[in-house]
Amino acid sequence: MEEPIIAGIAGDLSEGKITVVGVPDKPGKAALIFRTVAKTGANIDMIVQNVSAAATSLTDISFTLPKSEGGVVMQALQSERDEIEFSELLYDDQIGKLALVGAGMRTNAGVTAKLFTALFEAGINIEMISTSEIRISVVTRADILNDAMRVVHSAFGLDADQLAVVHGGTGR
Repeated sequence: MEEPIIAGIAGDLSEGKITVVGVPDKPGKAALIFRTVAKTGANIDMIVQNVSAAATSLTDISFTLPKSEGGVVMQALQSERDEIEFSELLYDDQIGKLALVGAGMRTNAGVTAKLFTALFEAGINIEMISTSEIRISVVTRADILNDAMRVVHSAFGLDADQLAVVHGGTGR
């Protein structure tokens, strides 16, 4: 049986985003940030590090985590501010994550382009991107996540008037 290109689209409003601003772009700083986060027991999902500014050699590192863990992680990072040497710490709990999932993405070109074009044409800005062989996740504003989901469903024909086939099993 041929794998569908896109098996489904999921939305998640349970995460927040922390951005560590103005981190020196040198070995060990990301390790220090994420060791500090690990000590809190927080689960991190997406991570994005920007290219450092040539003039300053500083970078920003953003990551998502459950909203319930945001406060404790912010406190832990703030306590390590002098060692990490960041300039600012930002927390945003008004984000939404959209994930496009499908094993068929591995062998079909253009899925990412179609996703980004659909969001662009709807005027929806992407704040973060994470990919794997079978998943593309994007972060956008929480208040437009439902709109983003509708647009992407439509772009991939998942809102068609046809019966959905659901396969279940034990995974064995």
